[in-house]
Amino acid sequence: MQTDYQTLGLEWSSAERTELEELLRRMAELPPDAPRALLSVRLSVLTDETTSPIRQELDLYRFAILRGCRVAGVARDLNVSATKVPPWKRPELGDWINNRAPEFDQILFWKLDRFVRRISDLHLMIEWCKEYSKILAADKDPIDLDSAYGEMMVTMIAGMARIEAANTGVRLESLWAYARTTDRWVIGKPVFGYTTEETPSGRKLVIHAFNRRVLRWVYAMLKRGRSMYRITQILNRAGIPSPGGGKWYARNLQTVLNNPALKGLRVIRPPKAKSKEVSRIVYGSDGKPIRVAPELFTDAEFNEIQDLLNVNSKRGRKTSKGKKLSRFLDVIKCPNCGANMYKHVKKKTLKDGSERVYPRLRCSTYTTGPCGAPAFDPDEMYGALSDAVLDQLGDYEVVHREYARGAENLARVTELQASIRHYMEGLAPGGSFAVGGFIQQQAQDALQKFGAELDSIDPESTKDRWHYRSMGVTYREHWSKLGTDQMEKDLVRGGITFIVGEDHCQLLIPEDVRKRLVVKDDYFKKKL
Repeated sequence: MQTDYQTLGLEWSSAERTELEELLRRMAELPPDAPRALLSVRLSVLTDETTSPIRQELDLYRFAILRGCRVAGVARDLNVSATKVPPWKRPELGDWINNRAPEFDQILFWKLDRFVRRISDLHLMIEWCKEYSKILAADKDPIDLDSAYGEMMVTMIAGMARIEAANTGVRLESLWAYARTTDRWVIGKPVFGYTTEETPSGRKLVIHAFNRRVLRWVYAMLKRGRSMYRITQILNRAGIPSPGGGKWYARNLQTVLNNPALKGLRVIRPPKAKSKEVSRIVYGSDGKPIRVAPELFTDAEFNEIQDLLNVNSKRGRKTSKGKKLSRFLDVIKCPNCGANMYKHVKKKTLKDGSERVYPRLRCSTYTTGPCGAPAFDPDEMYGALSDAVLDQLGDYEVVHREYARGAENLARVTELQASIRHYMEGLAPGGSFAVGGFIQQQAQDALQKFGAELDSIDPESTKDRWHYRSMGVTYREHWSKLGTDQMEKDLVRGGITFIVGEDHCQLLIPEDVRKRLVVKDDYFKKKL
């Protein structure tokens, strides 16, 4: 506990340690069936003494005692933003939520903003708590799912947030609607190649001279048949930043080149547009595109760029049908540097006009700094991997992890214990059943029946726990039905790697592979 904070330059004072020891002593006196509390401590910046993590933790221990809870653990997520990282993705709290849910009954946190900042994250955590029978409660805010007032407060907060979000959306939509009707630059980020400038008539979009030269050079390279990978390599070596300020990749460069805003026109992203969907041109009341700046490319040049990009993309890692070209990424590794092995396809036109294809499996670093690893025949390596995996793992059963609640069995155990006490008291000398004959025999039979049922109930089944259920199929059958894509996902999840060498190949299987291969239901992924 103290070591975690010491690594960040924080220490418990002697007074704080003394109080913590007293709280732990009081906690030890709680009954064995006391609710188990998980304390969630979070802080983005470690300079605010008023909300220091040590103070949060000590307050939460007091809060747990007040609620009659025994502390099951403390999730300390320091230097973690609540805005950027939801509870289920934080290093410590996320592990408790996703993997250790049976070990606690309540999540206690200091204030609402220490737990979440996004109302959508709060909604999802409330749904998760109801699904898994957990309680959320805040020490310094009236948030407590265990009380009617606390639930009402959560509902009110959520309602106000929805209203504010709706109002914000209305205001933004109104602003965008206005922006679509004017040649002034009102809102939004200009596409690469443009910048904004204040003028007497308002902010205008103008050409960024240097970025324009970059785009014209890219256009010239495409016409000369250069690949997107080669172009981005040169841009990065020249130290030219991408629109996001980082490196250029084929994907972000193509996003820029696909944007019709390069023609100096107003564009808009469609509602719920997919990441690869191209922005659309906005038309004015006269039926013509709204021009907001001088063009970087003419219509003919822009159309030529799209044609060149289509030709270029056929040399990428996907086939024309959109299927993956490289298989088993993060599984097949280079024997020298450990990098992924990718499938590269070269085509050569022969003298008779025919075309020959040369597919090779190469280390991903071979274009930037060869590590000396040889190239291999892809189909041969994929086949060798499949054979090795089926031989080693094919007979393993497919197992799913499910959350099992103990409340129902616990209630039945309580009923049985009460019934057994009733009959035992009645069969004791002087009891209502100790009269001999039919009545006593019936009571003895009932007592024996209830005792046998009680013995048949596993004590572990009265607790919340993870239940591991076999799906009744082996991985050999599983992959035979679902194909190579599923095998790839399973191997990545299992941490299995395949080292391909010139003389031999080696399948590396972690010792805990059975545990890794367990299929875990991701509650939050399904809801998002």
